[in-house]
Amino acid sequence: MKKPFLSRATLLVVATKLFVAALPAAESVTTASTPPSDRPALVVGLVVDQMRWDYLHRFAGRYGEGGFKRLLREGFSCDNLQINYVPTVTAIGHASVYTGSVPAIHGIAGNDFIVQATGESLNCVGDASVKPVGAAKSGGRSPRNLLANTVTDELRLATNFRSKVVGVALKDRGAILPAGHTGTAYWFDDATGTFGSSTYYMEALPAWVEKFNASGVVEDYAKKTWDYLYSKETYVLSDVPENPYERLANGEVTGPLPLEVGKTWKDRYYGVRVSPFGNSLTFDFARAAAEGEQLGKGGETDFLAISLSSTDAVGHLVGINSPKIEDVYLRLDRELAAFFSWLDERYGRDGYLFFITADHGGAHNPQYLRDRKVPAGVWDAKRHVGELNTILERKFGEAKLVTGVNNYRVCLNNAVIAAKGLDERAIREECVRYLTTADGVAFAVDVDRLNEATLPSLLRERIANGFYRDRSGVVQIILKPGWFSGSALGTTHGVWNPHDAHIPFVLMGRGIKRGSTKRATTITDIAPTIAALLNIQAPNGTIGDPVVEVFESARAR
Repeated sequence: MKKPFLSRATLLVVATKLFVAALPAAESVTTASTPPSDRPALVVGLVVDQMRWDYLHRFAGRYGEGGFKRLLREGFSCDNLQINYVPTVTAIGHASVYTGSVPAIHGIAGNDFIVQATGESLNCVGDASVKPVGAAKSGGRSPRNLLANTVTDELRLATNFRSKVVGVALKDRGAILPAGHTGTAYWFDDATGTFGSSTYYMEALPAWVEKFNASGVVEDYAKKTWDYLYSKETYVLSDVPENPYERLANGEVTGPLPLEVGKTWKDRYYGVRVSPFGNSLTFDFARAAAEGEQLGKGGETDFLAISLSSTDAVGHLVGINSPKIEDVYLRLDRELAAFFSWLDERYGRDGYLFFITADHGGAHNPQYLRDRKVPAGVWDAKRHVGELNTILERKFGEAKLVTGVNNYRVCLNNAVIAAKGLDERAIREECVRYLTTADGVAFAVDVDRLNEATLPSLLRERIANGFYRDRSGVVQIILKPGWFSGSALGTTHGVWNPHDAHIPFVLMGRGIKRGSTKRATTITDIAPTIAALLNIQAPNGTIGDPVVEVFESARAR
């Protein structure tokens, strides 16, 4: 019997049918209605303003099992992550965490900065073209001053803008910069005790925000009394005298706890901000945002970017060696445990990716150090600017050639220098000459001659990374260890030293296995690591690299 002839075309059809039949069942194929199997339903990024890395361990004896200890028990920790630019301030930190970049590229050169062409000061998120939305009366805010995009923007781009991104904080910059150019941001107004936004994002607040603002929760926090969770004598910092080192916003010395939150300060809602209850309020609003926007429930990975501002507000007032700041972190530990439980219940323990980091750390109060025989000091910028202008006027014949020191950089009066035809290079040299001999100054460097300066390579790199010409002064000041510019009470941040530059970065949740690395990593590695975990492109100004140990740990298990 003659065998049937099968053409090549027929054979190809049969082979294709056999191949398709061998594929996995249809329900395992990713569709637009379900998140890709390698992505979580929700990413939660938490920036704790002014959180030093050592806070993970310094107060750990009183942490519960469900907060910071759970993070370290279940998560992956980068124990040697440093900020790789100066100055170390809030706006730059938030921008760098989410862009994977530095001021030289993303353009956020400070919380505020001097526009060098005009000499005018500009808020990092200030935008006169937009108006507040909600009860706030402050000026418009937007991310337009941020010149690079963010990992949250890249997530939106990767999903054709189906992913939702929401930024939440008490500080405007803490909400706006993480949400990127394409997300939505909400922040707190002290005067009205409400959360609002701007016309960059919307014309009116969503119903869920209006409901939250009308709920009375802010007023409830303002009526609270802040007292120690435990007996003060049991605190690590219990023996530190408070009054010599602490201050209030109006310059008065703080009293001991308990403090009535809504009556201690002139603005009752500002009192919430400078108490641990500001963190509680932020978590409340973050949960409301997740529920109101149905984050993680729409078929794509969504992103909730939270920034806790009260840790910074309290830290500035009381310093890092006060039992009050210890109490703030013990309470934050409880807030984290409750938040993780809420995430577990709403998304499942494998349904979300969480990471925690900081925008900067905080310094020891100089007087606290001196009382313990450690060299330290407060640098009086105003006095030195006055003396420098006197020297420059005597030599160049013009008054006020230095407009000020902003972000540890000397800003020149460029308009007068240009109009009078003065030798700018000679003026810079005179600034360097004077500042190099000033008390508390380790180095003063003309940024245009940075490669000629005699200083450690690490400092040279951080100065270069932090300099954006249109928004930065031209002479960089590096103070001696233990010194900072600011109030003699409380503390601040902004310098290159480890107390300001060493911050936490811990991941937990979907795709993360327990582990840690002591390898040197930087704040600019955070965004590309999150991008790699989501299998999306890194932000367009990224200079960092994914922390490969995160992925090696996952494969090893």
